[in-house]
Amino acid sequence: MTKRTILKDPYNIIITGVGGQGNVMASRMLGSALSRKGLFVTIGETFGVSQRGGSVMSHLRVSETSAWSPQIPAGQADVVVALEPAEAVRVMAVYGNSGVKVISNTRPIYPVGVIAGDMAYPPVGKIREALLELTKDVVFVEATDEAMKMGQPILGNVIMMGALAAAGVIPFDDDDFKDVLSETIKPDRIDMNLRAFARGREMALQASRSNG
Repeated sequence: MTKRTILKDPYNIIITGVGGQGNVMASRMLGSALSRKGLFVTIGETFGVSQRGGSVMSHLRVSETSAWSPQIPAGQADVVVALEPAEAVRVMAVYGNSGVKVISNTRPIYPVGVIAGDMAYPPVGKIREALLELTKDVVFVEATDEAMKMGQPILGNVIMMGALAAAGVIPFDDDDFKDVLSETIKPDRIDMNLRAFARGREMALQASRSNG
């Protein structure tokens, strides 16, 4: 009997955030890493007004046997990786179910309407409560804050990829990420990205132990 490399087929992953957070790059790097393992990966992307910080969402459907349609059906996500916390709630409202694993950044990015005073952004505590009502498997990672400590705020997406790797739900680790990095970024930036990835994995494991 062939050993499975994914928990179910297809395995449905959503990476969500807002424009400028590196959502698309993260999804394509993850897709490339999984494809290298012989898995079929179909990616579908939806964009809001991304240049204004609008919603950006990537659907990844991972299979051992065949390609699937790029759109995950409502209620059938398996993992949601949110680079922005309010986007986690938005995605879960449509694609979530009680068995979804959610990995969410903690730092909000306020849309133009909030900055202008025309809209209200929910307190992060309320976002946490809302997510925990939708699924009990939630890990919060201070990805943006950690990336800022590293001097590169854009590395928040890499930290979140490390957090996803820590979950152990897909065959994706440091070596896989390094292989993809070597083909996508300049050599002098590889080490910093690897450190961000490793830090994300450590933070997620710490958060999971605290939750337990």
